[in-house]
Amino acid sequence: MKSFQATIRFEMSDEFMQRVPPHRTYINFLIKKGVVEHYAVSMESQHAWITLNAEDRESARKVLAQSPLFPFWILEIDELFVLDGQQYRLPEVHPN
Repeated sequence: MKSFQATIRFEMSDEFMQRVPPHRTYINFLIKKGVVEHYAVSMESQHAWITLNAEDRESARKVLAQSPLFPFWILEIDELFVLDGQQYRLPEVHPN
């Protein structure tokens, strides 16, 4: 399984906002399944970033295409060489 970073640009509208609740339900489902690692949205810049696991770029696109918000997105997907952070590390050991 490979990691991909989806960078999404969007423009808000009434129709967009009506689709946000079912979109969040879908993203929560993907997070629980371990498909989505990270999900971040900036309403200020109207960008979103999704880090997800998939076999290839086309599989990642197919997963994202199932979102109710997909028709509103300008989407770029990049394969990641390294994905690292605190949550991928073992906790520090503190002797009593």
